[in-house]
Amino acid sequence: MNLSVCTITFRHQLISIAEIAKWSVSNGFQGIELWGAHATNLEEQPEYSKDWIANYGLRVTMLSDYLPLFDTNDALYFKVHRLCRLAKHWGASKIRTFASNEASAGMNEQRKALLFQRLQTVCDRLAEYDLNLVIETHPNTYADSVSSTVEMFNAVKRQNLQLNYDVLHVWEAGEDVVNACEQLSPYINHFHFKNISSSEHLNVFAPDNVYAAAGSREGMVPIFDGIVDYKKFIEYLYSNPALRNIDSSLEWFGNNAKNILSQDRYKLQKISQSLAIAEAM
Repeated sequence: MNLSVCTITFRHQLISIAEIAKWSVSNGFQGIELWGAHATNLEEQPEYSKDWIANYGLRVTMLSDYLPLFDTNDALYFKVHRLCRLAKHWGASKIRTFASNEASAGMNEQRKALLFQRLQTVCDRLAEYDLNLVIETHPNTYADSVSSTVEMFNAVKRQNLQLNYDVLHVWEAGEDVVNACEQLSPYINHFHFKNISSSEHLNVFAPDNVYAAAGSREGMVPIFDGIVDYKKFIEYLYSNPALRNIDSSLEWFGNNAKNILSQDRYKLQKISQSLAIAEAM
C-alpha cells in the first residue's frame, strides 16, 4: 500500500516541510499529500521541489486544494494554472478539489450543467499539463452520494477526471463502504482514511470547525478505533489487485498527530503483512 502523510495535518503546528519529510520516511510512509496552501507558501523557496523530496525516497502523491468552480472564468483559470505549475514543480500527477460546495440534492439543473461544464474545462486545462483532476467524495458537494458521483463522471466524460474515495464520508452518506467502492472503482485514483468514534461527532469535520485552530477535535480517533470497520475495508482492498496499490493518505486533523499517524501506519503494515502471508499459503 502506497501511503502518504497529509501536510494539512500540521496546519496549526510550527513545523517545516523538511521535518515532515524526515519524519515521514522514518515512519514508513511512501509519499506526501501536499496542501495547496503549503505549496503556495513554499513558492519563494524553489529549492524544495520534486528532486529535493526524491532525495528522501518520497514523492508528492497529490496536491490538495479548492477550485472556485462557480467563480468567474478568470478567477478559476488563474487558480487552475497556478496549481498546475505547483503540481509540476513538485512532481504530483493529480490535483484534488471538491465538486462545488453545494449538495447534489439541492442543485438545480442549470447549476448542475454549469458545474459539469466547468469540470470539463478544468480537466481540459489540466490535460495540457498531463495532470488529473481528482474529486473528493464529501458531504455538501455534488460527490455526496454514489449515484450523484456516477452521474457526474458520466456527464463530464473526461479521462483525467478521477476520484478521491474518502471512506468516512462515503459511510457518512449512508453507503456500505465496500459496495460503494465496488461501484466507484473505475474512477478511484486515491483514498483518504480517517475515522470517528460516533456519528454524533461528524460535525467536527465541517470546514468552519476543522480548519479553526480552536475548533473541536472531539470524536476524532485512529482509523482502527472508530465506527467505520477499516479492517474489513483494508482486507477488501488487498483482495482486489486493481485497488490495493492505489495511493492512500492518512488524513488526521486531531491532536498528537505524529503518534497517531505512526500507530495507524504500523497497524496498516501489520494487516497488510498478514494478508500477504495468507495469500502466499
